[in-house]
Amino acid sequence: MLLKVYPENPNSKEIHKVAKILQDGGLIIYPTDTLYAIGCDALNVRAVENICRIKGVNPQKSNLSIICYDLSNVSEYAKVSNAAFKLMKKHLPGPFTFILPTSNELPKIYKNRKEVGIRVPDNMIARELVNALGNPMLSMSLRDDEEQIEYTTDPELIHEKYSHQIDLVIDGGYGDTEASTIIDCTSDDFEIIRQGKGIL
Repeated sequence: MLLKVYPENPNSKEIHKVAKILQDGGLIIYPTDTLYAIGCDALNVRAVENICRIKGVNPQKSNLSIICYDLSNVSEYAKVSNAAFKLMKKHLPGPFTFILPTSNELPKIYKNRKEVGIRVPDNMIARELVNALGNPMLSMSLRDDEEQIEYTTDPELIHEKYSHQIDLVIDGGYGDTEASTIIDCTSDDFEIIRQGKGIL
């Protein structure tokens, strides 16, 4: 299913419809402030495993990122030092992924990793979905390096390609082509691991 949602002012009825799919363990493709991403309820282990299977990644070995509505509940899912919190507060919402040590609230599937990526994208569709869901969303960028760019930026082509693997594609307009900037905050010597769209 392809669902048009306007990013400036997402319709709450549509957002709740998508949140219900996520609550039921469904997978969606949705826009962020960078690339289109595939997402699910981050606390639903089976849904997380399904996304990892589609993306061909091992959840025990790959870095997993979650989308939060804002910084108010990040400490439930990650250990945030004062210095990391200040840095995040200054740059979020925005095109950044902050790598932090995991907390005990995340399911076992995250535990073996000891760290988790935290995103608060500057995109109201993504953030309102998390708000309506009541949990963070697991998020993996759609784009693979060898993939044709149209299939990761054009919602109709995304739907054409992935409709048999996921439950819904949100059409929030054309996606960006640049990924988020990744910052390792697992120690207080912050390090940019990948320079992307976000400028510190």
